[in-house]
Order: sequence, then structure tokens, then C-alpha cells
Amino acid sequence: MNYRVFLAALLCLFAASAQAGKPTVQVLATFSILADFAHEVGGERVEVVSLVGPNQDAHGFDPRASDIRRLSQAQLVIANGLGFDPWIQRMQAAARYKGRLLTVSDGITPLPADDAHGGHDHDHADHGEAASDPHAWLDVRHAQHYVRAIARALSEIDPAGKAYYSQRTITYLKQLDALDADLRQRIATLPDNRRTVVTPHDAFGYFAHAYELRFVAPAGLSNEASPSAASLAELIEQLRQLKVPVVFLESFADERLIERIRTATGARRGGTLYADALASDGPASTYLGMMRHNADTLLAGLGAP
Repeated sequence: MNYRVFLAALLCLFAASAQAGKPTVQVLATFSILADFAHEVGGERVEVVSLVGPNQDAHGFDPRASDIRRLSQAQLVIANGLGFDPWIQRMQAAARYKGRLLTVSDGITPLPADDAHGGHDHDHADHGEAASDPHAWLDVRHAQHYVRAIARALSEIDPAGKAYYSQRTITYLKQLDALDADLRQRIATLPDNRRTVVTPHDAFGYFAHAYELRFVAPAGLSNEASPSAASLAELIEQLRQLKVPVVFLESFADERLIERIRTATGARRGGTLYADALASDGPASTYLGMMRHNADTLLAGLGAP
């Protein structure tokens, strides 16, 4: 082979190899759990930024000018929908964003807010709550719906990476299948009288429906909601009658509220659950890890005599 031809071919090969390692698609996710899904599907072909990071509450998010700039530069914006991240619409208008906005909950039948917590009657209208529970990702089958939607959007934006995204999606869906089966098997071991979970706010409705638990909470769907004195007193009396043995904290939720309930009912304090955001490190720093951590924490608290 001619030396110059060989050298040119070698340089092209190196250039192609270097390009393959560079992110192709700029992705902006509204919060950390969606960013984790995008990372799992997109791998090295995507660069993902999360507007609301780990250990941060999306309910009270206030976009900055730098966030508007990030959105204007993104090729794909991933939002949850169902009233969880409505501020993304305002950001889209402010940035005059013309790219792809993917709402991953499209196609999912939402749980009504009054049913989402598995039976406790709480008047969400007092706090201006949405008509449905937005936390659909806490049912692993819905998380799989999210992942498939992200894979389709990335393949449309980056057709050259379609096979790459498809293979990563297949692998991740298998991991989610295994997670779902494990959660069902382990939670099924709890007796009927140890299936009531007390948390600060109503984030776990989809988890309750999927894994046959009952969650009760003094506040509404948002961490910013506060219960009335009457509804809190009613809940405390209900928990006393049920003899609920343990109450659980949530990341960045008001610890004083759950401590007040614990003191009034004599219940033990359980561990910390994650619903609206991943942890910044440790086992709950990915979606798979977060769901296993929540199951471990619930089983340790509810299963103990």
C-alpha cells in the first residue's frame, strides 16, 4: 500500500475513534432520576445535565439565567410531566427553545391524588395540589416506560447511534425487570399487619399500588405542603389505632413533622427514603440503588418485631 494512502487511512481511523468517544447529543433533564435514565440509555454518546441535582427538591425549583442558557443549547430536554416540573414550560418560553421536549410520563395513566397514597384520606385541595400523583417512576414498570421513551427520542435525534442506544436499553430493561421481581418477592414476605408506611408527604402512591403497601402521610404531594392541625390530629389517632410501629423520614422533607408524629404515637423512627431525587453518593445515587435502598429500609423497619 502506498505510504501516504496508509497514513491518511490511519489518521481517519484515529479521528473516527476519537469522535466516537465524544458526546453526540446534549441532554437536559429536569431532575436527577431522569438524568440517571438518560445516562443509562445514552452512555458515551450523550452529555447529560440535570437542572435539579441529587438531594435537591424539584417542587421549589427557581431557574437561574444559567439554567435558561443550558436549556437553549440542549438538543433534548427530558421532563416528567404530571405537574411535577411545570416550570420547564416557562423556561422553554424564556429560552425560545425550539428543540425536542420529551415528557416521559405521556401514555401513563396517572393515579388520582386522593388514591395515590393507598387509602389515607387527605384533602389535597387545601394545599393547591395537582389532581394526580406525578411520582410515576416509583413503579418500576413505569420507569421502564420512561426508559423506552428516552431511547426512542435519542434514536430520532442521533440515528447513527440507534443500535448503540437499543443495546444499552435492552440491558437496562433487563436490570429493571430483575429489580421489579426482587421487590415483589421481598415485600410479599411482610404480614398484612406490617404493611402501613408513614412518611412526611404523599410521594409513594405508585410504589404502594405496585407492591401492595399502604402509605399514609400528613402532608400532600409536595414537600412544601403543610397539614392542618385537624388533619394531623386525625392522622395521629388513626396511627394509634393501627398500632403503627415505625415512621420513616424522607430526604429533604421536614423532619419536625415526622418527629411530632413519632412522639405522639410512640412509634420508632425508621430510616430515610428517597422519592423525588437521588442521593449525591452512596447506594441511593442511581435509580436501581435508590429503589433497593428504599426496599431495604422499609423491610428493616416494618419487618422488625
